[in-house]
Formats: sequence, C-alpha cells, structure tokens
Amino acid sequence: MTLTTSLFIATSLLMAYCCWRALCRRREAFIADYRFPERLRIKLAERYPHLSTQQIQQVLTGLREYFQLCRMARRRMVAMPSQAVDVAWHEFILYTRQYRDFCNKGLGRFLHHTPNDAMPHSQAANAGIRRAWRLACARESIAPRQPTRLPLLFALDAELGIADGFIYRLDCGASGAAGAYCASHIGCSSGCAGTGCSGSGGDSGGGGGCGGGCD
Repeated sequence: MTLTTSLFIATSLLMAYCCWRALCRRREAFIADYRFPERLRIKLAERYPHLSTQQIQQVLTGLREYFQLCRMARRRMVAMPSQAVDVAWHEFILYTRQYRDFCNKGLGRFLHHTPNDAMPHSQAANAGIRRAWRLACARESIAPRQPTRLPLLFALDAELGIADGFIYRLDCGASGAAGAYCASHIGCSSGCAGTGCSGSGGDSGGGGGCGGGCD
C-alpha cells in the first residue's frame, strides 16, 4: 500500500468519524429540544392526579432521558426503569405520525415498544435494565458499581410517589427497602442476584423492575 493510499484511507476514515459524531450531536440536540404533545401532560394528570405541574414535567424529562439512552444504545435493547415514564411513552406512541418523525430524526430508526412478557428470553429483560443503568449512570457521572445516588429514571417513581411504580434503593439492607429493587445489584455482572426486571407482567412490566423496552 502506497503512502498516498494510506493517507487517503486515513482521511476518509477521519471524515466518516467526524460526520458520525456530528450526526450524534444533532440527534442528541433534537431529543433535548423536542416538544412533546400536550396530551401527554393531560394523560399523566389523569393517571396520577396527585402530581403537580412541575412533577409532570419531571416525568416528561424522564421520557426525554430514556430516548437519549436508546440513542446511545443504538439498536441494543434498553429497558424502561420508570412506570410513570412508561405511561407517557405509551401515550406518545399513539401519535403515530409524530412519533415516527421523532424516531427518525432523533434515533435514525423507529423505536418499537416491547412488553416485558414479549422478551425473547428471561435474560433479555435483565440485560436491558442493566444497560439502562450503565447508560444512565454514564450520562449523570455516577459510578455504576458504587453509586452514591440514583439516576433520574431509577429515582423518579419513588420520588413522585407512583403507587404502581418501580422502586429502587441504594442501600438494599435498609429498613423500608423491602419490595424495592437493589440498584447496586443492577450495576454488577450478569452473575449477580437480584438484578431487577425479573418478574413477569404486561406492557408495564407487572412485577418486574422495568416496563417495556426499546428494541
């Protein structure tokens, strides 16, 4: 291979990488600035009447954050750690044309919702919630194996008092942690116990630690 050829290949690869990075930044900015349909707020207020306007906005911030995780994961499945955010996602999908346009511009593909009980095997949901944990921790500068706080999507349901929500705890031996998912276990390898999202259920995950996933 001649020096000229090597330089051409190196330049082409660098240009391709720069174009890819620019595309990633555009998609990230598009998701960050996107205005969701007003109906999502109305639906959340109907489902959770105890939420204030500011708290409903927190849920929509969580939905935006979930889409950012799916963008980062590309085509790998990311489980949904929040029941309230899952409700907002379901409502958004009903706006089929708008949702499709959002997916194309923000993700470069259509983002399907896969219910927990439709996962190809039991480990798929566990892998999805661990991936959600790692990506959420990365975005919020949290050490995934030794977290000092929960990422937004994992803290939201407990903070907002969502009755059917998915509750996570940092200190799994603490009083009041019964029935909650152990966040520190999620950050472990696949051999750790109690990784969450292990229960079966319908579209919202039922007894598991997550709702449906992006596929």
